[in-house]
Amino acid sequence: MGKLFVKKPLSLLLAEASESEKGLKRTLGAGSLIALGIGAIIGAGLFVRTAAAAGQHAGPAVTISFIIAAIGCALAGLCYAEFASMIPIAGSAYTYSYATMGEFIAWIIGWDLVLEYALGAATVAIGWSQYLNKLIEKVFGAAYVIPYQWSHSPFETSDAGVHGIMNLPAVFILLLLTLLLIRGIEGSAIVNNVIVITKVAIVILLILLGWQFINPANHTPFTIPADAGSVTMHNGKVINYSDFWYHGIPGVLRGAGVVFFAFIGFDAVSTAAQETKNPKKNMPVGILVSLAICTLLYILFSYVLTGIAPYKDFLRQGGEASVAYAIDTYMHGYGWLSTFVTVAILAGFSSVILVMLLGQTRVFYSMSNDGLVPKVFSNLHPKFRTPYRSQALFFVFVSIFAAFIPDSVVGDMTSIGTLFAFVLVCLGVIVMRKTNPELQRAFKTPWVPFVPILGALFCLTMIVSLGIENWARLIVWLLIGFAIYFGYSVKNSKARKL
Repeated sequence: MGKLFVKKPLSLLLAEASESEKGLKRTLGAGSLIALGIGAIIGAGLFVRTAAAAGQHAGPAVTISFIIAAIGCALAGLCYAEFASMIPIAGSAYTYSYATMGEFIAWIIGWDLVLEYALGAATVAIGWSQYLNKLIEKVFGAAYVIPYQWSHSPFETSDAGVHGIMNLPAVFILLLLTLLLIRGIEGSAIVNNVIVITKVAIVILLILLGWQFINPANHTPFTIPADAGSVTMHNGKVINYSDFWYHGIPGVLRGAGVVFFAFIGFDAVSTAAQETKNPKKNMPVGILVSLAICTLLYILFSYVLTGIAPYKDFLRQGGEASVAYAIDTYMHGYGWLSTFVTVAILAGFSSVILVMLLGQTRVFYSMSNDGLVPKVFSNLHPKFRTPYRSQALFFVFVSIFAAFIPDSVVGDMTSIGTLFAFVLVCLGVIVMRKTNPELQRAFKTPWVPFVPILGALFCLTMIVSLGIENWARLIVWLLIGFAIYFGYSVKNSKARKL
């Protein structure tokens, strides 16, 4: 118990970074890292969270919500960039925490990252399945969609009374991307680059074409007034805009909490540190530039979308279909664009899953090398030099959730793991400046400790806002993690034997 907070020596971390020829293959440049970040960030958030935040809380001022959320992410991103340039090792927040706060905290964050990456991939895979059916229906007709029972979990029932059995399309996309990752990150990065170019091009196309359909009346008033009345959502829930969090400035702030999770993913760039050429230079560029590009696209997209259609329409028509609905209803002559948007959503989901699966196995690769999880998670393929067994094991794990559990259960759990990671990385920068001021930093977080403290407080505020049910799930998950840590990790930890 006395070694709960034993730290992994920085000398050992840096020695591991220099042994790249024996481990993961360094193939990624700054451009690939930027694409990797954009691939992780732009997904469900852009097309779903925008409409949800605008319709329920912020109205047209959802653009301000995005700016607030982006500031919070940028604060954490600056801290990630310093660590990534200083400790260019796979493992992200887990590795950083191990060097600054000790093994027990590192284990907690490594275990929490399973919520972000593995369950995040499962959630997005379920969404991918739903949108695949939407695309099939648009292109070929309703007669050709995948039957309900084979595209939904056993806990879901259709309006016609059909019970789900398992979500086969979700398992299919997970298998396809897992095989791609096993083949090697270089090939995966090329595929990701193509996907990123495709979906960003369609987003820009929607912004350019949609600009001429902006109705200034939809932006007036810019925030939702308290006397806006109420609206009945597609699922029967009634939103009363006179409630505190549903209008004015409070609505904008709550909207920031909703769209904050649309930025989740930029931290996944840091998990590829050991596969990056010149990581001290390229890692900060990959993290911060991808975050900046996505923020700009989010602001422009939300401004155009809320200008095309009244914000209440996003609730009446349902969050998932809101973008396609706005195009079909208000952009006359551009119905084909809604099909393109559906393709962009599918591409976006695919790249998010790809990066999440990549990030998950790289975190456990580091944990395995440290002796905290079994060696199987760090075994590399003799030819491709990827953690292929870990990739296969996580495919099975993620597929169980994607095939048999509804997205409503696993979706929110992703957020807590991410926010915990952000908090610990922000605090870790302060600790590192005190304990290792002499260490070379290719990139330095400005205005320390102000920026890290502000970043940690912002993320803690988001954590507090999450519901009690989500906290209960987190506690159960942590208890499982503690059982593994005290039953296996403490006996096999390499840092404890130094």
